[in-house]
Amino acid sequence: MEDKDFIQFILSVKKMTGIDLALYKEAQMKRRLTSLRQKRGYSTFAQYFDAISKDKDLFYEFLDRMTINVSEFFRNPSRWDVLENKILPRLVKQSGRLKCWSAACSTGEEPYTLSLILLRKRLEATLLATDIDEGALAKAKQGVYTDRSLQDCPTELVTKYFTKDMLSYRISDEVKNKVTFKKHNLLADSFETQFDLIICRNVMIYFTEEAKSELYHKFSRALKPGGVLFVGSTEQIFQPQQYQLEAEDTFFYRKMG
Repeated sequence: MEDKDFIQFILSVKKMTGIDLALYKEAQMKRRLTSLRQKRGYSTFAQYFDAISKDKDLFYEFLDRMTINVSEFFRNPSRWDVLENKILPRLVKQSGRLKCWSAACSTGEEPYTLSLILLRKRLEATLLATDIDEGALAKAKQGVYTDRSLQDCPTELVTKYFTKDMLSYRISDEVKNKVTFKKHNLLADSFETQFDLIICRNVMIYFTEEAKSELYHKFSRALKPGGVLFVGSTEQIFQPQQYQLEAEDTFFYRKMG
């Protein structure tokens, strides 16, 4: 009975939002959503769906739990060093003005990290940042962060591009204005093309193998030849050539051709 309840919930969510929870790893997703449902006092997923379809705050909380918005500036700093000093110089040489995309950007730390690097290197680029969660995008557009989010951000960049309030740091308009935020469902929506750089980190781990494979094909098609996909530290792509990709450095994959 309980499984039928969850399966019906998955179907109802897909019909209402276009988000297909069946493409996420079931055990993780079910555990996370069951604890949220119980915390809010609903004994079945049918009751919980009825509630989130009527209450915007509950719906955004559900989205937030589903997408796990955990992010920091310069997360895994050594990888950002490789991007700044090895990958970007090659891409600029190849393309001049860069077209970049931070996919599943959460609350904005990742695209703003890239924006800070572009400012430091004085590089011209368009920078698209997308996420499925409107609540996360709203926070990203505000650009207000805790010191925990900034623990790996170089001190000179914090000093230059952030204003400290009582308990938080506000990012400058100079950094914000480089980024265009949009709502986007990786699993259902079409992708723009001709990107020099796509960053999608620490998201693929939540998807099934089939969904992952489809996404890597879509990312590959969205890249220019020679363009780069930058993935998270637990997301090494095995046999990247099946997606017309080849390893350029650890967690960086170059589009072949």
